[in-house]
Amino acid sequence: MTTTHSIPVVDDDHFTAEVLEAERPVLVDFTAAWCPPCRMMKPVLEELAAERDDLAIVQVDVEDSTITAARYGVLSMPTFILFRGGAPVTQLVGARPKRRLERELDAVL
Repeated sequence: MTTTHSIPVVDDDHFTAEVLEAERPVLVDFTAAWCPPCRMMKPVLEELAAERDDLAIVQVDVEDSTITAARYGVLSMPTFILFRGGAPVTQLVGARPKRRLERELDAVL
């Protein structure tokens, strides 16, 4: 049985503190409630959050946090951006299987 982990939601006001100033790398899931592929990715991200302590995972709702979404050019959901040391190091667009997401993250971590 796989343990899941709740993914915290970060808004425009807390993005700098929670993501850009984080000690460890942060995978940001830019998502929207109306997006079926985003809902499909939620259990995958919860599993990853439970399994990996080298990485924080947060969600940004593009409807509620338009400033952050615009700042990083998010036009499609889901968009995943991995931040390390306050800077984006990779951007992935679209739903994907867990193993593929893990490989893509491991390649830049």
